[in-house]
Amino acid sequence: MTDTTAKPLSLKPLSLKPRTTPRAEDTRRKIYEVAMELFREKGFEPTTMRDIAAKAGVALGGAYYYFSSKDAIVLAFYAEMQASSNEPVLEALAGHKKLKDRIRCILEKRLALLEPNRKFCAALFRHAPDSTDPLSPFSDETRAIREGAIEHMRIAVEGSETKVPADLQPRLPYLLWLYQMALIMFWLYDRSPNQEKTQRLTDKSLSLLVNLLRISTLPLMKPLRKAVLELVETSSPEPTAVLKGKPV
Repeated sequence: MTDTTAKPLSLKPLSLKPRTTPRAEDTRRKIYEVAMELFREKGFEPTTMRDIAAKAGVALGGAYYYFSSKDAIVLAFYAEMQASSNEPVLEALAGHKKLKDRIRCILEKRLALLEPNRKFCAALFRHAPDSTDPLSPFSDETRAIREGAIEHMRIAVEGSETKVPADLQPRLPYLLWLYQMALIMFWLYDRSPNQEKTQRLTDKSLSLLVNLLRISTLPLMKPLRKAVLELVETSSPEPTAVLKGKPV
């Protein structure tokens, strides 16, 4: 039986301070919402913790009590986006069996959640290439968030009608997550009306991806699959165990 239950999302200690009372939670939430508003208005780099504390009406030390840095606030944003995507994604997947449609559901839900913060997210993408940067989607600090997104892809694959070769199956969710990240990056900088280019790219690339998966099941493609997977493992910042779908 296919497991369609997403794994629970855990936050790194850097992201949030312990929440003890309703009043403390209200204060933390106010600081977070004010910070996000300032990030959208002024940009991430120009905004300071002092700016955030002043607009939230708390002492600077109080702001640092709940969030150790601006990075911690962004990590909380990442975690909230991933957590809030879980229910909509699982509900959308339940209505489809074709892999192309299931991946499209995930992409559409992800972009819809990011839309209100599109400009802010575009500014953050400069952190993406460096896996040692806490805000990179490849960093240790974002591992739990990344694994939650990869889990959605795993559910999409395992619940679909598409046959996937055994050697590719454990690695495919991670590869699909990379595909998703590439589309998000294109979408963030897409200046076409209503991001029409992103929609066309998604349509064409999804069709190509599914067709390649079908071709990959042919016996003659096994050496090529092996070469491609070895290339991915060599170039990826992720541990080999993660690429093979195993917990670290």
